[in-house]
Amino acid sequence: MKIPGRIVKAALLLAAVALPAAMLTPTNAAAANSLTMLGADVSSAQRAIDLGAKYYDSSGTAKDPLDILKGAGVNYVRLRIWNNPASGYNNKAKVLAYAKQVKAKGLKLLIDFHYSDTWADPGKQYKPAAWSSHGISALQTDVYNYTYDVCNSLKSQGTTPDSVQIGNEINVGMLWDDGKVVNNSFTNLGLLLKSGYNATKACNSSTQVIIHTADADSDSNARWFYDGIKAQGVNWDITGLSYYCMWHGTLANMGSVVSDMKSRYGKDVIIAETAYPFTTSDADGTANSVTSGCSGYPLTWAGQGAEFTAVQNTARSAGAIGVFYWEPTWYAVTGNGWDPANISGSGDGWDNMAIFNWTGQVNPNVKWTA
Repeated sequence: MKIPGRIVKAALLLAAVALPAAMLTPTNAAAANSLTMLGADVSSAQRAIDLGAKYYDSSGTAKDPLDILKGAGVNYVRLRIWNNPASGYNNKAKVLAYAKQVKAKGLKLLIDFHYSDTWADPGKQYKPAAWSSHGISALQTDVYNYTYDVCNSLKSQGTTPDSVQIGNEINVGMLWDDGKVVNNSFTNLGLLLKSGYNATKACNSSTQVIIHTADADSDSNARWFYDGIKAQGVNWDITGLSYYCMWHGTLANMGSVVSDMKSRYGKDVIIAETAYPFTTSDADGTANSVTSGCSGYPLTWAGQGAEFTAVQNTARSAGAIGVFYWEPTWYAVTGNGWDPANISGSGDGWDNMAIFNWTGQVNPNVKWTA
């Protein structure tokens, strides 16, 4: 999920229809799958805390947001990493520092490599400036060395990542244009993904490699992508999909895609990103990226909690092993904007999608459940 490029996508996809309640909860608990990766991407939290933001639990007590999330069921934290962002946040040094806090809480760690100085998503995969003139051969080395360096630096300080993403929402490739899939050719993308996989395993063989697309809306698109990289000999451990009901369709369809991905490739599947609004109102001068919801789930605290529960239930029933809420801590704090080139001057288009309201109070209805 990236800000604000999703706004265009929202207009192009059908609104979701709620899955009947009977289909959301497994009828045989003993046969139900278990969600072992109960995740939250809190990549903006470090900046918010540095700016003095406060987070309050359901009783109104100020706490570290990681403690509040852990109390709500989170056991896994996802942190994006940008190569050299202008803001100085989400870079290697900041990720290393925050990883210490994550691990100190007893939480597992997922590092989300964007391989860019800014947002990477289905509509844009910009090379970092330092690699801008590099062709595919040099980029293979770049990806290997950078991935290994970040992983090994984390390992050296005692915060070895439990999993990594080699790219973020790479529906048609990464490190464009060299790593873009053109005319159904996955050759270059395959080379880059192999570099990232090999670097991760060289750093720590038990770190799981996730390959992440935003294809929970389309089984045909997901098959096209994962068939394409598999044909290139790419290895991965977990298939990651983004699912936002207002952009990616019904819960039933998402469940079908998850189930097919698991059976087709024989790999675990996670919903690497999801979120839902609790209001249409805007907390700052930056327009919200999402201004509508999905049938059956009002834009209220109760609705936000119910929709997230439904996503977890659907993913679990379909055989997924994890669900990650994207940026639950990103409520509007002046100076914590979406644009790394103007972090102090840009605003937050996600304030109505966080699970904390505009004064930092947590939504007690949002729970992560195994």
